[in-house]
Amino acid sequence: MMTQVEGQQKTLVHAIESLPGSGPLTALDQDLLLLKATSAATLSCLGECLSLLQQSLHHAGQSSHRPAASESILGWHRPKSHSAEQLKNGTLGSLPSASASITWAILPNSTEDEQAFPPEPEPEPEPNSGPELVLSEDEKSDTEDQEETELGVMEDQRSVILHLISQLKLGMDLTKVVLPTFILEKRSLLEMYADFLAHPDLLLAVAAGATPQDRVIGFVEYYLTAFHEGRKGALAKKPYNPIIGETFHCSWEVPKVKVKARRTALPAPAGHEHPMADDSSKNYKLRFVAEQVSHHPPISCFYCECKEKRLCVNTHVWTKSKFMGMSVGVSMIGEGVLRLLEHGEEYVFTLPSAYARSILTLPWVELGGKVSIACAKTGYSATVIFHTKPFYGGKVHRVTAEVKHNPTNTIVCKAHGEWNGTLEFTYNNGETKVIDTTTLPVYPKKIRPLEKQGPMESRNLWREVTRCLRLGDMEAATEQKRRLEEKQRAEERKRENLRAPWRPKYFIQEGDGWVYFNPLWKAH
Repeated sequence: MMTQVEGQQKTLVHAIESLPGSGPLTALDQDLLLLKATSAATLSCLGECLSLLQQSLHHAGQSSHRPAASESILGWHRPKSHSAEQLKNGTLGSLPSASASITWAILPNSTEDEQAFPPEPEPEPEPNSGPELVLSEDEKSDTEDQEETELGVMEDQRSVILHLISQLKLGMDLTKVVLPTFILEKRSLLEMYADFLAHPDLLLAVAAGATPQDRVIGFVEYYLTAFHEGRKGALAKKPYNPIIGETFHCSWEVPKVKVKARRTALPAPAGHEHPMADDSSKNYKLRFVAEQVSHHPPISCFYCECKEKRLCVNTHVWTKSKFMGMSVGVSMIGEGVLRLLEHGEEYVFTLPSAYARSILTLPWVELGGKVSIACAKTGYSATVIFHTKPFYGGKVHRVTAEVKHNPTNTIVCKAHGEWNGTLEFTYNNGETKVIDTTTLPVYPKKIRPLEKQGPMESRNLWREVTRCLRLGDMEAATEQKRRLEEKQRAEERKRENLRAPWRPKYFIQEGDGWVYFNPLWKAH
């Protein structure tokens, strides 16, 4: 029956696409575009139902036959049960969203499975450019308001999105896709990674833990609170795809009196305050640098360190996005390592997947998947599960976590709640603690003004696109973006002709990963 339905859907699409380009009824008629998109979503939903039925045969007697939230992003073989949630509400807006919390590259306008847009080219910085010294005294508190307006998708934009969606195929790799300018967020992906450090006091507090158990629990508490500030408003938009060689620098100053071991700390103060101190000697300094080290595949690296606390984090992430019929999923492939040099401990962690929903109404984001945190030296590990919303009922943005001491097989902490709301922690001594992520104090980034930034630094590189987006001038923003892309293509062709491989400024490839060129653990 599925084969028959697939054939009927292809016949329908072919009939619509065979209509003349002009006249009373064309292939771009909005109702017909909606029909194509709806038929594709229906086919996907039927495929998911078939998979669930097949799984129930293999897992008879189990209480639940739905795949776990941690399963991979695939087509129909292991579908996500949450992807039909808008269908149950009777909305036709249940089509893939154009962005996700840590998402980019989504909608192609090609009917060929393997056909990609011309790849976004890669500009080359000045010849022989190496790591640059970024003067922290030039950095000032970031006052730029980057909150995204939540207007949803405009009527004139909907037909463009419908046309793109109607030509997607299940399982299509969307990494190389160029999107319409109107769904862009006013910041680069590299800066979004920096925004995950909006609570640096919690990160620095990890090193203040008196015991290995305190430190691993402190890191889990920081990890669970890190994602909510990565969004600027509830609206899901797509950050700029970083250009190869693009960098982002910033820092935070954290009053030393604010950094305490999280196991014994009092609940966080309410209000979105900006806690800062004038005397730099009373502050810890946390420095951050991010760089796009590869374009195919798209790999971003970031590194941050606090010399006084002898703490640093080195992370590399390869983003891979797929069309899943009723949603878009983005896998975050790679890992990060938190090093506490004072204790000789390394905490290796992974990142969740992100999903984009409801492109035709108000796009929104959810995280999903199973991530791990592990310290080989102490034997402590943690499992964190970001739960996606099920078919019927259920809450959104749920997360659960469990911290375990593997040598003794003892669970020392459990957590549950919402990654962008309230989190409750229960410890093995019977104590509990609640953290409300919405009332945690946010520490503003310190960043140099545009006139002191280099040409490949994120805000300076994208300044004209950002200016046009702020003015609401989408045509001008698209033109500015096109100029950047043309420059990239020219530089990429130049490198290919010279057979000169790209050499990042700040990161060095080691095995399958990337490491900062002058990390704290090598400098001391």
